[in-house]
Amino acid sequence: MQVKKKASWTPHETVRHRARASKGRGTTWLLGAALCMANGVTHAQQANDASQPQVEDTVVVKAKALTSKQKAKADLKDVPGGTSIVDNTEVEKGRDFTNQDVLAYQPGVYAQSAGGADGIKISIRGSAINRGTNFFRSGVLFMFDGLPVTGPGGTPYELFEPLGLAYTEILRGANAFDYGALELGGAINYVTKTGYDAPAYEVRLEGGSFGYRKMQLDGGKVVGPLDYYVSYTESHRDGYQDQSAGTSRGILGNIGYKINDDVSTRFYFRYRETSNQQPGSLTRAQIDQDPTQANPVSVAQRATRNQPGSTWIADKTTFRIDGSSKLDIGFVYHNYPIDQELGVNSSHWDFTDASASVEYSRSDVWLGKTSNTKIGFVATKHLDADQDTYVRIPTGVTTGLPVGTLLRHANYGGQDAVVHASNDLEVAPTVWLTTGLSAINTRRSTEVTYPETDDPYKRTTWGWAPRLGLRLNLTPAVQLFGNVSRSIEPPNSWAFLTTPPAFTTGPATGLASQGMNLKDQTATTYELGARGTLGKSNWNVSVYRSLLRNELLSVEVIPATATTAAVTAESNASPTIHQGIELGLESLLWESQGQKIQLRQAYTFNDFYFRDDKTFGDNALPGLPRHFYQGEIEYSNPSGFYAGFNVQAASKYSVDYADSFYTQGYTIFGASFGYEQPAQGWKVFLDLQNLGDKHYVASVSPAYDDHGTDQRRSQPGDGFGAFVGLTYAFK
Repeated sequence: MQVKKKASWTPHETVRHRARASKGRGTTWLLGAALCMANGVTHAQQANDASQPQVEDTVVVKAKALTSKQKAKADLKDVPGGTSIVDNTEVEKGRDFTNQDVLAYQPGVYAQSAGGADGIKISIRGSAINRGTNFFRSGVLFMFDGLPVTGPGGTPYELFEPLGLAYTEILRGANAFDYGALELGGAINYVTKTGYDAPAYEVRLEGGSFGYRKMQLDGGKVVGPLDYYVSYTESHRDGYQDQSAGTSRGILGNIGYKINDDVSTRFYFRYRETSNQQPGSLTRAQIDQDPTQANPVSVAQRATRNQPGSTWIADKTTFRIDGSSKLDIGFVYHNYPIDQELGVNSSHWDFTDASASVEYSRSDVWLGKTSNTKIGFVATKHLDADQDTYVRIPTGVTTGLPVGTLLRHANYGGQDAVVHASNDLEVAPTVWLTTGLSAINTRRSTEVTYPETDDPYKRTTWGWAPRLGLRLNLTPAVQLFGNVSRSIEPPNSWAFLTTPPAFTTGPATGLASQGMNLKDQTATTYELGARGTLGKSNWNVSVYRSLLRNELLSVEVIPATATTAAVTAESNASPTIHQGIELGLESLLWESQGQKIQLRQAYTFNDFYFRDDKTFGDNALPGLPRHFYQGEIEYSNPSGFYAGFNVQAASKYSVDYADSFYTQGYTIFGASFGYEQPAQGWKVFLDLQNLGDKHYVASVSPAYDDHGTDQRRSQPGDGFGAFVGLTYAFK
């Protein structure tokens, strides 16, 4: 007689690791144990029943394949440090306009929009703490689908359309080691939908306050060994402030093809155009009185920033060598021109980068212990990077030169190359040891070819970044972790030409510009933390301390006028400390007959300061709040209705290095309502933000010492806004 029994199972972490190693007795033992449990038979029962007539059983074990999102969540739990993942289905329950919407409720992450544009301020663990909005982003490695967007010049922001994503990985600090990250803040990896997780056809419409409207058309499909996904978006916003209108339109997508069971490739593409007016900074008093006004200097300049069309094209091919090893090869082409109009000058930047990456990974069993190894190489190089500055005539200004006269032409060269190797070793059934080492080579060069100058500046640096981490699984539900690591961050390629000669004789402080002698920023970071589940709550906590040398800090050294742009210089600081606490908590508070009340919270404690600076002593670094909290409580009904209430709170922080003047702390509230019927394809929402119409500062551009006076350093966050959205997916 044959008895067929079926069992479904989800691999536990240990099973998953051992299953990767097809050669080894551990795999056989675990598979045998799984089969016995699925059949309801233990070894003891088999011994007791040895004298009984034997019945032949056929056991069928069905294992449901993990989705890419589920696999990413499981893989992040193997990192001995602070990580998190954002499910874009949660983001799309409300307005999805900028990356502030994507990165909300993430501990350790400060992401704030000012002026309503894409160029939001993003900082992780104090990375690029003083870099304001509408700058190239620094301090974090940004990626699309595991392939780099960040280059030697930093990260342009116009391609970061938040719609079309499946999920986003956030690896704080050196926990992004396996991506080859150099930056203090770690990495953010935006993962695009594919034909496997996208609707066939979908339309999404958003609209609301400040003249905001946005449209998306997207869809994907699987056709045999091929799948595709494509998304087109366009948006417009009149703006909360005067002179803060913005528009964008773009397309993104990918095409995947399984050549055979062992070889697959995926081609990615992104193109986007943006145009954003710039309202400029205000005083704290102006924001308190009327945050919708624009800086009069920016108005006189008609300040705008246009990205006339940026392109990111990439391919990633995976070769599965055998059951326990694979090879990933990636290539990226990235072109990002920028037109900036400020004062009497109009600047055109034209950057083109190329990247290549290779990663070999394998899993082995040594003396009955699982060993997972990765060896990788990633390099990004400027193929072309130059800047032309021309004469421009704002309203009511006379320059004496014809419009379009060339004032300066500069070339920028740069390359970042990283070789990294890491190993994750099971030293005991509940203990994993992570080791790693990166070799880093950076190159920078600058040259002004018009008007002619001296010989071009060139520099090459080498560095080593080791990493040591430990994971201890106290119980199946609780994990402790710790790591010691090093980061090395070179200056952006254009930073060497931003400082006027007069500034080199500026204040006698660790922030005094070193001109062409900018050094790489380095940091040694110690981190301890834990994550797990308790009852119906998922939680994580990280405590870290980073010892920085030559921190790259920016400061406004010459304010803008009606005819000239502000001059912001990049400088190496005297030794600094970045330390903090990151807490994340998701709780199911109540459940009954499909109804739920859930609470999610994120709290970040920031403590960033100088260490015995000659001028500023142990002053706190300006630019980020010491305390930052976000929380949301949501009720959901099995009918598809949901309603939520959220809060964001930040403490005050200084706007200059002398800590002579501070922003005001704030608390703002929001609410959201929606109805989802995925089976029928309908989703609608109402998103209410800043319910009390609170006037508050979202970002600052710091100065050296304002001597306690209220200067134009701050950019306001949006006031009360109401936004609605509709999504319909066609089968």
